Amino acid sequence: MTFKLALQTLILTALCGAGGYLASLIHLPLPYMIGSLIASGLIAIVFTDHLPEGYRFPMKFRMIFMALIGVMIGSRVHPDLISEIPTLIASLTVLTGFVFAAHALNYVIFRHLGGYDRATAFYSGTPGGLMESLAMGEEAGADIPVLTMQQFMRIIAVISIVPLGLSLWYGAPVGSAGGQSMAAPNTSPAAIPLALAVGMAGLFVGTAIRLPAAQLTGPLLAAAIVTVAGLADLALPQWAINLSQVVIGTSLGMRFTGLGGRTMAVAAGLSVVSVTAMLGLGALCAGLLHRATGAAFDALLISFAPGGVTEMSLIALSLHANPAIVTLHHVYRIIVTVIEMSVIARFRRAGSL
Repeated sequence: MTFKLALQTLILTALCGAGGYLASLIHLPLPYMIGSLIASGLIAIVFTDHLPEGYRFPMKFRMIFMALIGVMIGSRVHPDLISEIPTLIASLTVLTGFVFAAHALNYVIFRHLGGYDRATAFYSGTPGGLMESLAMGEEAGADIPVLTMQQFMRIIAVISIVPLGLSLWYGAPVGSAGGQSMAAPNTSPAAIPLALAVGMAGLFVGTAIRLPAAQLTGPLLAAAIVTVAGLADLALPQWAINLSQVVIGTSLGMRFTGLGGRTMAVAAGLSVVSVTAMLGLGALCAGLLHRATGAAFDALLISFAPGGVTEMSLIALSLHANPAIVTLHHVYRIIVTVIEMSVIARFRRAGSL
């Protein structure tokens, strides 16, 4: 990353961080991520002309903070998670059915309500596997700008609706909106270099062995090994967690650079319909599992909500749900989605569907 790009990114992050701070003052859920997302989205759409020509948010910079989030999640892994295995078997089984049902439901929405062609509707409707959906969609002749917009809007809509919906459900602010901290008490900034070192090692290994969502799962597994082995305490201070949220939110909002007009309005409306339908289906699955297993409904709902792995893990952290279990569900959702998408795409190419 050049000095000029680094300076531009730091200025943008600071501006969007101010949006996160304002969001915290009005007690929005996950304020630093959602507030910075709103700020960067406004900059990307309304003030596009003021952005440096050809500017793109550097993904390597974002990856550092995603690794820190992965370390924070991995540090919450404890041996007693083994006792959760019976619940996990049930919920992962139901999640498999959820993926197929959600994709079918989304295809109907994008094909018949949105009027998209078959390839664009099919790959816009996948409940996960963003990069795989874009790559396979391009190969199948989908409208890539529309497909990209729908996939990112899915993630943004989920992370905006879920925390707010849970607050309305419980009749009071929950998680970070209710003043809960995601950080361990009395955490020293001196813990950051070790956490970053573990995160970078996990990122390197995770990428090398091609883990799903390696930028998060690699650091998560590395931190889990260090924590369970009792080698070190990898807790992070709250300001580092807030900064990570700001960087992730800012990078998401910048995906809207240069977009606008009727196409974006239609995509936003379809995204709301699609996400609402998926969350309704997820809530039904979570309710049934809650009755059958006694697992917490809010944790199950977060596990079924089809957002990004990092973003949903942050929501779990803010609600003090077990982030390791939530992350496992979302990684599994992505794996099942990619397998399901590949198999159905093969039948479509063969003319069977």
